[in-house]
Amino acid sequence: MEKAWSKNKRTTQSENQTVYSILFIIGTCHLLNDSLQAVIPAMFPILEQSLGLSFTQLGLIAFTLNIVSSVMQPVVGMYTDKHPIPYALPIGLTSSMFGMLGLAMAPNFWTILLSVFFIGLGSAIFHPEGSRVAYLAAGNRRGLAQSIYQVGGNSGQALAPVITALILVPLGQFGAIWFTIIAFIAVLFLSYIARWYAGQIKAFASKKKIRKTVKPNKSVSKAIKGALIVLVLLVFARSWYAAAISNFYAFYAIDSYGLTIAKSQAYIFTFLAMGAVGTFLGGPLADRFGKRNIILFSLIAAAPLALLLPHVGPISAILLLGATGLILMTSFSVTVVYAQELIPGKIGTMSGLIVGLAFGMGAIGSVALGSFIDIIGLTPTMISISFLPFLGFLTYLLPSDEKVSQWYT
Repeated sequence: MEKAWSKNKRTTQSENQTVYSILFIIGTCHLLNDSLQAVIPAMFPILEQSLGLSFTQLGLIAFTLNIVSSVMQPVVGMYTDKHPIPYALPIGLTSSMFGMLGLAMAPNFWTILLSVFFIGLGSAIFHPEGSRVAYLAAGNRRGLAQSIYQVGGNSGQALAPVITALILVPLGQFGAIWFTIIAFIAVLFLSYIARWYAGQIKAFASKKKIRKTVKPNKSVSKAIKGALIVLVLLVFARSWYAAAISNFYAFYAIDSYGLTIAKSQAYIFTFLAMGAVGTFLGGPLADRFGKRNIILFSLIAAAPLALLLPHVGPISAILLLGATGLILMTSFSVTVVYAQELIPGKIGTMSGLIVGLAFGMGAIGSVALGSFIDIIGLTPTMISISFLPFLGFLTYLLPSDEKVSQWYT
């Protein structure tokens, strides 16, 4: 009886308490995973020079990476909602490791695409399952837990300009070989996470059986679908703008300010690093001020800054990029939590949909923006995308946090 009481006590504690050790490890793995992805756009200036690729071809490389991830993430999430696979996490990063090896040695455009496919596949497996681990370790601090997890990914993306300046500029394309070591470290960490995850599945499954969720009526179901459509449009606005800055602003800085490749990376690093800070702050702010309010703020407050960016000098530009990245990305983790609460019980599906959608929109944006630059030039394209954050006004069409809670009580 004493053993049973101890077991029940531990289960209760695990339900209510945040397991910070697991959150920090999965956040670190997210950093490592996304730093691998960051190598690809970081290599764009290198590949343009070494292989003579056009902006459209660079856009297609980004498209391949992101579209594989965006299409597969919801599929992986839907499957693992019903059949969790803890060891899919290290398996996914093994795919990315082989992709990095191929990228370092790729002799032509098509081999690069194949290597990027494997990296995208690994990312597609990692993200929904990583989000589920964050959910299981969250306890009663779901917003904070998702922020810790997501900030790892944004921090990994922010490493792209550092990777370019310190590794790819001096070593060239073959410098990507060093990132196979990063992938291997991630595989080791995720093997540990997978063992913990496997131990949580039974407890979570039994808890899911006990808790019965109220099934929404037809009018509520219609409102949920409408809210998801609005979320898609908001993710589109944020992702296209972020894709334009992270993939092509370095070229704009080189052309407009006469910078070297290495110096232009400071602008991208500022945007992405401050975006990582914004991602971390978004969860706690949403817990206090509401998820819908933070989603609205992230786009509308960033809109005037985005409008100013193409019309300022080099010093003002880097300050504006930092402020824009900070504000814009406060909604990154919040949109995931909002979607998970909009449709409870579909943790992996909603994470895969929203995060995968962000990758997919970024993929389409990379190809479209690359083509626009080839046709109309860098400056007109940068001016055009500055209007995207104004789509944030669509947030007023989302139901409030309180209304979403009422639907399931």
